[in-house]
Formats: sequence, C-alpha cells, structure tokens
Amino acid sequence: MQTIADKQPIYIRGCGFNSALGCEHDTIHKRLRQGVSPDMLTVQGWLNDGTETVVGKVSSALPNIDSTRFAHQDTANNRLALSALQQIEPEIHAAIKQYGNDRIAVIVGTTTSGISDGEQALTTRKETGSYPNGYHYHQQEPSNTGQFIADYYQLTGPCYTLSTACSSSGRVFLSAKRMLKAGLVDAVIVGGADSLCHLTLNGFHGLDSLSSSLCNPFSDNRNGINIGEGAAFMLLAHTPDENQSTPHIALLGVGDSSDAHHISAPHPEGTGAEVAMRKALADANLTPNDIGYINAHGTATPLNDAMEAKALARVFGNHVPVSSTKPLTGHTLGAASAIEAAICWHLLRYNLPLPKQINDGVVADDLPIQLASADMALTKPVVLSNSFAFGGNNISLILGLTDD
Repeated sequence: MQTIADKQPIYIRGCGFNSALGCEHDTIHKRLRQGVSPDMLTVQGWLNDGTETVVGKVSSALPNIDSTRFAHQDTANNRLALSALQQIEPEIHAAIKQYGNDRIAVIVGTTTSGISDGEQALTTRKETGSYPNGYHYHQQEPSNTGQFIADYYQLTGPCYTLSTACSSSGRVFLSAKRMLKAGLVDAVIVGGADSLCHLTLNGFHGLDSLSSSLCNPFSDNRNGINIGEGAAFMLLAHTPDENQSTPHIALLGVGDSSDAHHISAPHPEGTGAEVAMRKALADANLTPNDIGYINAHGTATPLNDAMEAKALARVFGNHVPVSSTKPLTGHTLGAASAIEAAICWHLLRYNLPLPKQINDGVVADDLPIQLASADMALTKPVVLSNSFAFGGNNISLILGLTDD
C-alpha cells in the first residue's frame, strides 16, 4: 500500500462555515475586525426555569433538502451543514473528478445531530398523539449528518462520525490525517455541525455553566458559557489544488490527549491540554516560537480559562497572542473545533488582524498569557487552535501557510 511521507503537509483545498459570525466572507471579516456579532442574542424560553441566556444563532436562510430523495435526512442540522458545504462545492466536485467517488472520505464531528428535530417531534406527539409525518429516530442519531453528506455528494469512501463532546470536530482532522497518510483515500471532507436544542442548553444550565450575559473569556468576572450553533467543513487532500495560488494553507500538525480527570471538569493544571499542544507542535516539526497566534478554547468558565492559561504559559510563555472567539460565535459544542479552525483559515487566507479578546477588560491576574488586542497583526503565518472536552478529551490543531 502506498503511503504519504510524514513530512508532507495535508492541504486544505476549501473551507466553508456558517455561524453567528455569518456565512458571507465580508460579514465574517467585518465582525472579526469589529469584535461584535449581532447574532449573539439574549433569548428567553429556551431554559426550563424561564431565565434568560445568550445564544449564538445562525441568521441566514438555510438551503432546502429534498425530503423525497433524502428520507430521514431532512433535518435542521443537515440543512445547517449543507449551508457550509455549499461554499466549497466547486472544490468537492473537482476532487471527485480528480480522485473518484470511492477515494473521498467523510468524517464528521457532532454532539446534537438532529436532536432539535426530535424535540419538536416529541412536542407534536404530546400535543396530537402522533409523531409528525417524515419523522424517524434516525434523524437524531449522530451518524445522520455524515451519511447525509456522503449520500448528497454520492461518495462511497469511508464515512463515519466522531462524538467526543466539544473536541468532536477537531478529532476528525486527526482521523483524516491518519487516513490520508495510510493511503486509504486521497481526500477527506472534515468538519462538524451542531444546532441549538433545549437538551444541551438545559444540560449546561443544570451544571451552572451558562452565563446570562455575553461570555467573558479570561476576565476575572467570567461566569459561564454561551451556547451557539454552527457548521464548518474543509476539504483535505494530500496534494494541493493546482488551480489555487501559493502559498497554500495546510494542516501542519495535530495533537490529542485524554487525561480523564473528571467527567465534566478539566484538570486544574491543564496537563492534558499541555500534552495536546506539545504533540501538535511535534507533529508539525515546529517549536513554540513558530506560532503566531493561538485561538484558545476559552469557554469563559472559571475552571477552563484558568487551566488553559496555565498550560499555554508553560508551553508558550506570554509571547504568543491568544484570544477566544466564543463571544462572536458562542460555544458551538461538537462543531466548535472546526468553526474555530475555519476562523484561523480566514486569518491566514485573507491576512486579517488577529481577533481581539472580547471581555469586560478586567483581566484576571492569575492568567499569565498575552491576550490579543485590537489591530494586532499576524506576524508568523502559523496558528494553533485548541478544543477541550468533557472527560479530558483534548485536541490541538496547527494550520499554516506553505509553499510546498
């Protein structure tokens, strides 16, 4: 079996995403520069006790899915996924023509899948005594979105879903890299999609983890997360698209760990987070000094931000600009890692200013890191993005420009 040399980068041939940041490039770039997203909304009626919370909502119209052709796959989550995938359809069709349908894999990360459709179906059953027409339990199975993507583009390569909480759509990059390096496929559609649902909002509320105002990463006053919805997908391949000008954007390194410290709380010293970042650097054959920006997991919970800052300080000191972009998107759960990787892709592709850290300005004294400020430029074309999940499941991705 032919394998790809370990030092050859994995090329990112296309990137599409949709979130509270928007789905059009101009909108995304404007909101990143301004540090404001009007689709971060205060809502009522989502939490069982009637309290308010802030959510990141997708405001764009979502594409329709032919429910006749895709029986049991016409879900809100799949429509959200398709809104991101349609942005890279030219690249997908070019890869199909180049490699063949059987040489392209689909690996998706999600946590909610079609649960929002299941909630609506249960409400209908409670009110009318029967489920709505077209509803099937398969719609809320985690595998539904991945299989929909394969069916929609008529792909016959490997197809599966990873659900490791908030690291789900980051781990798909690791699986894709292994598959490409082994020569099992020539291209992989990777990413994730998660839509708002009552289950996760009330679950996090039950853990006292939700904030009733815009989340406040790395502030001394941080008090919880905002849940968001969104989707992001990339097309990875072991060869670059010859029609794209250099430098290309590549997945340079991936690092993972699972410290299993606690079912929901991170390790207080960030030991697993540190392992993931160091493994990503080693995988990319880079040093901490090579990184120009870090997109932090930065959930704005007291425990997460403290442990992540400690881990970042041990690996990078306070010399690399850091920010969490969750005040612009919300925490999109299983889709968070792919969405934040997509933000990093935009920084690299369009040479955008670094996303400034949005908070109330009361920076915690015990967080020994350099937070990105307004109009700070990316001086080194390599970025790292972190995602840390329940159970101590951690992932770090490194993206960068390459002339290879």
